[in-house]
Amino acid sequence: MRACTGYKTVLFFCCLFLGLHAVAQKKLADAPKIAPALLIKDLQTLHKILEQNHPSMYWYTPKDSMDFYFSSALASVKDSMSAWAFKNVVASYLTNIKCGHTSVHFSPKLTKQYANYRFPQFPLQLKVWKDSAVVIWNLHLKDSIFKRGTVVTGINQLPIKHLVDSMYGIISTDGNSINFKSQVLTNNFAGWYKARFGDADSVYQISYIDSAGNAKTSSILAYVPPKPKKDSLPSSTAISKPKAPKIVAPKKWTLLIDSSANTAFMNLSSFSGSRLRKFIRQSFRTIKTRGVKNLVVDIRNNGGGNIKNSTRLSQYISDHSFKIADSVVASNRGMSKVPFSNFFNVVYYKLAKTLISKKEADGKFHFKRFEKHYYNPITKNHFDGSVYILQGGYTFSASTLFTSPLMNQKNVTIVGEESGGGYYGNSAMMIPNIKLPHSQLLFRLPLYRLVMDKTRPKGGGVMPDVLVDPSSYAIKEGFDIKLETVKKTQPFFVNLDLAKTLEYVSQHLLQFQCNL
Repeated sequence: MRACTGYKTVLFFCCLFLGLHAVAQKKLADAPKIAPALLIKDLQTLHKILEQNHPSMYWYTPKDSMDFYFSSALASVKDSMSAWAFKNVVASYLTNIKCGHTSVHFSPKLTKQYANYRFPQFPLQLKVWKDSAVVIWNLHLKDSIFKRGTVVTGINQLPIKHLVDSMYGIISTDGNSINFKSQVLTNNFAGWYKARFGDADSVYQISYIDSAGNAKTSSILAYVPPKPKKDSLPSSTAISKPKAPKIVAPKKWTLLIDSSANTAFMNLSSFSGSRLRKFIRQSFRTIKTRGVKNLVVDIRNNGGGNIKNSTRLSQYISDHSFKIADSVVASNRGMSKVPFSNFFNVVYYKLAKTLISKKEADGKFHFKRFEKHYYNPITKNHFDGSVYILQGGYTFSASTLFTSPLMNQKNVTIVGEESGGGYYGNSAMMIPNIKLPHSQLLFRLPLYRLVMDKTRPKGGGVMPDVLVDPSSYAIKEGFDIKLETVKKTQPFFVNLDLAKTLEYVSQHLLQFQCNL
């Protein structure tokens, strides 16, 4: 399942914000090119592997349409292209599968290569949702116009909706849900802008709404990290690169208990990690010992992880037995002639599929364990109080498997936005990286299709019980509108300690910045 990487992106931009990275600048136009014949071979390889192995290739988009999109991708390769540009071609094709786990990214080698092309870049980090875009921070510290909370309506005379839709075209998501794309774009707006539109602009014309509500336009320079001053350099012919500041990432899992409000705050930014089961066990033991009656579980920035971990959390809250899915199937058991990214992939995935799947009458290979096994509530330290789950666009993959058995449970309330992960199901579980031989791009190939509940409608995410959209006012003022909504609607929050709330926010500041 997709691991959360949003906080890493935010950390990167924090470093930029401090202006301590000096990087050699190169134009993307000068990046090494690959011959069109080789790129076409990569597309043909990609298409063939998907047809033979993707369990949901035509789940949302019929074959004739996917064939059309493939032909369009081939037709777009008319000349030599860089791996950077070709990545957009591949991404545009893959998005039509409508699978959030099927995406393309750079190999470690290409990532290192394109690090030299990072700057200049768009200087504003924007929170994006629906047709709105609001400044979270500005890399130009001294700029007095584009402050936090400023509503941006256009860039270079193009409306923000046009620009966002264009970037959405290279971001994969489950079904028709847009919220995941919005949050991915929010986590690294400058990066996605550069990926889609390149680095041709040294000055950007920004249309915005000022504090008085007036529509205005102003210019802002592209961001380039400042070079170290000559007089600050050591007197040596060898000039060393300045070191980036040491920034400690927020913990993936935290528990905060506010005794005055009789409330526990559990933040889980990932379901990955071998120690998570221990954290969950210890947390509910502490909650039981302290006699806490209210629990807030924050999974707004949780992109997924290990299914066993998400299931274990559900067991401590669920009041009934449940199974993970109605069906978990693969298209085939073998994966012949697939260019796995490393030898471990070759051995592991082929062996795993052989051991866990069984061919059924429908011709598919079923993972019977997840289809048949029922998970019972954990009785020791089971939580029976009021539960409030905070979710958003980045609530994805295993996170939706966590909420799935808890939906419509009387003591559980889901607050926030529609999840990015599918309500009906997704394609995931085993996701090897496949290398395209000529471009060296990697694409993620999920091997199993999981249907959580076949009676649910297909295409959208998990809908909250209490819908709370992002707010430009909340971003400007710096308060957590989703947590504030729970506080205002529930009587137990009357005595909520403000200091505890601020402690909770500060512990998850980087996540908080993007999930308002």
